Amino acid sequence: MANTTTKASAKAPVTKAVKVTKAATEVKTVTQLNNELVTLLAENLESRRSHRMGELVNPHVLTVQRKKIARLHTAMTVAIRAEAVKEDK
Repeated sequence: MANTTTKASAKAPVTKAVKVTKAATEVKTVTQLNNELVTLLAENLESRRSHRMGELVNPHVLTVQRKKIARLHTAMTVAIRAEAVKEDK
């Protein structure tokens, strides 16, 4: 009977998570982005093959790779448009 604290009073206070975004660390050219895209597409193709044959241990890799490919496509579009704007000036 010496311990009079309850479970409700012993809980830690709830804190709200803060989402932190990454700042761009380096600017890549369209050629560099294209090379990176080619390598990611090859890795994704190999991962999909492995997944179909049942050899892929972590299928979540496929989702991560698809998202990286989509981000690269977006970065390439932004870079191409930025170059077009520079040429117009």
